[in-house]
Amino acid sequence: MRPGARTHGDDPHALAIVRLGVDVPYEQAWSLQRWVHGKRVAGELPDTVLILEHAPVYTAGKRTAPQERPSDGTPVIDVDRGGRLTWHGPGQLVAYPIVGGVTDVITYACRLEETMIQVCADFGVTARRVRGRGGVWAKGDASLGLPDRQLGAVGIRVSRGVTMHGFALNCANDPRWFNRIAPCGLPDVGVSSLSAETGRRIVVEEVLPIAEKRLAEALGMEAFELHEEDLLRR
Repeated sequence: MRPGARTHGDDPHALAIVRLGVDVPYEQAWSLQRWVHGKRVAGELPDTVLILEHAPVYTAGKRTAPQERPSDGTPVIDVDRGGRLTWHGPGQLVAYPIVGGVTDVITYACRLEETMIQVCADFGVTARRVRGRGGVWAKGDASLGLPDRQLGAVGIRVSRGVTMHGFALNCANDPRWFNRIAPCGLPDVGVSSLSAETGRRIVVEEVLPIAEKRLAEALGMEAFELHEEDLLRR
């Protein structure tokens, strides 16, 4: 923890930010999520968000239909979040807020979407919600044959009033990873990133501090840094 950084104490508005780094295997992060979730339910940890870049992986939420899975045998990890099939990997910022007191799942999901909308705006990209679709989108232009493009996705789970999973925002990832799937079960849309929309390379490291700030604002909390090793000592 940086010099002078606060500890959470009993502050219900504290949000611990834990950066896990890059190329994090999905199963490893999912296991850590479950551990933190149990500690948060027991009141042994503050609200916590795990932020990382995954090693390349396809994951399927509970609503994934059989026909949405890759037809070429590409491995898919089935997970206990909502939503459908998606990809995670290098160049994509993934945030897993593990926070308590959530009673309205829709409102909470909207706060995560608002986080991404604000982050996109900070980089000069206009993102919006689209009725009937999850996540955030860059608006297409039918006259040019340009579809709406997904910039970020949301998939969450709430158990015993505490959240798991979260959102993924495309920063500088290779869009070809999405060619094998219909992202979030939507075959007629595109996928984009902050880099593609702005024409300059915007890496996760550049986006991280802004995303952390915007997430804390959306949740009405005050963020503080917590190193992974300090987290695991709890």
